[in-house]
Amino acid sequence: MLTIGDKFPAFHLKAVVSGEADKAFVEVSNKTYAGKWLVVFFWPKDFTFVCPTEIIGFGDVEADFSDRDAQLLGASIDSEFVHLAWRQSREDLGKSPFPWLSDIKRELSSSCGILHAEEGVSLRATFIVDPDGIVRFSSVNDLSVGRNVQEVLRVLDALQTDELCPCNRAVGGATLKAA
Repeated sequence: MLTIGDKFPAFHLKAVVSGEADKAFVEVSNKTYAGKWLVVFFWPKDFTFVCPTEIIGFGDVEADFSDRDAQLLGASIDSEFVHLAWRQSREDLGKSPFPWLSDIKRELSSSCGILHAEEGVSLRATFIVDPDGIVRFSSVNDLSVGRNVQEVLRVLDALQTDELCPCNRAVGGATLKAA
C-alpha cells in the first residue's frame, strides 16, 4: 500500500458528478486539480451498506475540505453507469458534491496497493495527497468498518499547518512550539 512520501499514481478515469444523466459524466485525472490537495477515498462497491454512510459523511463536510483548498474524490471498482444508477436510486447520494471515480479496470486501486486479493474490490482506503502529488496520509479499514470523516478533516487541517500538532488536536486547534 502507498505510504507517506510516495508519489500518488497518475490516473485518468471516468467520473460521475451528478445524478442527472445528461450532466453526469466527466473525465478526471490527477492533473484536473493541479495545485490542490486531494483527499481520495475508496469504497469496495456500490449498492452496499457501509459505503453510503461514508459518502454522505464526506458530502456533509465537503465545504470544509473545499475551504482548505482540497478536492474530495471518491472511488470504487464500479463502472460510471453503476455510480449513476446508485446516485439516482437514493436522494441523499444524488446530492453528493464531489466526483465518484470509476476504477473499473482496477488500475488505480492496484497502483495504490489496496485491491483486496480475494474479493477483487478496493479496500476502504483514504489518501491525503499534497499539491505536489505526494502522499501525506494513508489509512485503510477492514471492509466492514467505516472511516471517521472528521478524523480525515482533522489530519488535513494539521498537515496544512506545516507545524507540530499534538495528539487529538482539534480542527483549528493550537500547535506545538519546538523548544
